[in-house]
Amino acid sequence: MVQRMGLCLMTKAERAYFNKVVELGCIVCAMPAEIHHLRTGAGIGMKSKEVIPLCPNHHRNGGHGVAIHAGRLAFEANFGTELELLEKTKLLTSN
Repeated sequence: MVQRMGLCLMTKAERAYFNKVVELGCIVCAMPAEIHHLRTGAGIGMKSKEVIPLCPNHHRNGGHGVAIHAGRLAFEANFGTELELLEKTKLLTSN
């Protein structure tokens, strides 16, 4: 990512990869997805370049135990850790 005036701008390659990730569908349920930036290993206020595809329900709308932003530990207990889902995403996008 390129940083200009405090903003992080995606490179063309990053944008293409993010689009490929979104096209996979939600890594949990295969519904249409949006990008989730992994929080594991990222500093406060930092967006990781490591991403997984999650539908709005599993990303932010689903409530505790369903949406990762409603409770990461409960989400991970139900669906796998961010790092496990990242490995699955990388495997699926490498083809």
